[in-house]
Amino acid sequence: MNSPHTLPSEARAPQQLRGKARFEKILAEAEQVLLAKGISGFSIPELAERLAYTRTSIYHFFPTPYAVLNELTRRYLIKLEEHVEAAVQQLGELTWQEMVYKITEAVADFHNSKPVGRMLILGAMASDESSKALELTIEHLGGQVETLMAAVNVLLPASNPNARALTVELGTACLRLSYHFHGVITPEYQRESARAMISYLNNFASPESTALANIPSR
Repeated sequence: MNSPHTLPSEARAPQQLRGKARFEKILAEAEQVLLAKGISGFSIPELAERLAYTRTSIYHFFPTPYAVLNELTRRYLIKLEEHVEAAVQQLGELTWQEMVYKITEAVADFHNSKPVGRMLILGAMASDESSKALELTIEHLGGQVETLMAAVNVLLPASNPNARALTVELGTACLRLSYHFHGVITPEYQRESARAMISYLNNFASPESTALANIPSR
């Protein structure tokens, strides 16, 4: 693929219904190409051949392969946020450590059920645009963590460094390693993701709440 910095790498969203249908069909087929060949094997010519479209008709919406990957990444990041938000609503009465563990379970389940999303979010980012989308997602998820912690009187500092973003990134780093080593999120790496986040959050918790609570050891 060409460098993401040489050409526009954002999708051109269509306005007409016919264009929207083609736009969605291109993205759906792009997912199949990614499943079959991975990011390194993804290309507009391959996509055009599979769809029996001209390359120009695809370039009309997606100026580069990165524009396709960025749009898919953006959509999966939105789905990830929604999945975590739904999981947060089901937490009930738990210690804050158990809540963190449950959140990492939800994130691991999301990635394991979405192979293309897992590839795009935990694998190599497509370009600056998708990196910015990931930064925004980390900030949003960090906000959820901050709200949960505040509800149990664990207050994260508002000054630098960004504690809520760091919490999410520490957990994500463990999941990213699991993806690179195993292709999926294993229970062991999901547990380490929770432990990494909890260990960091312990810096801001009261002494009586710093012990790990009911974190599975499997």
